[in-house]
Amino acid sequence: MAHHKSAKKRIRSNARRAEVNGARVSRIRSFVKKVETAIAGGDKAAAQDALKAAQPELHRGVQAGVLDDNTASRKLSRLSARIKAL
Repeated sequence: MAHHKSAKKRIRSNARRAEVNGARVSRIRSFVKKVETAIAGGDKAAAQDALKAAQPELHRGVQAGVLDDNTASRKLSRLSARIKAL
């Protein structure tokens, strides 16, 4: 257990950041899942629209530091390749 005032504050702020970052990652996963369900359904137009909505979300995650830049790029690349193959 923390004894210093600064350590107690750090525990509080870490908990808050974990909550916010968890929400961000969850939101990104939801957007990616929408693209994947559209691909699985074979609806190319819906998949493209879903990808257009997911792209800024992934980049926002990179900017916030919850995703690595290359990870976001790889996910977008693979999703767009799967859409193109439809």
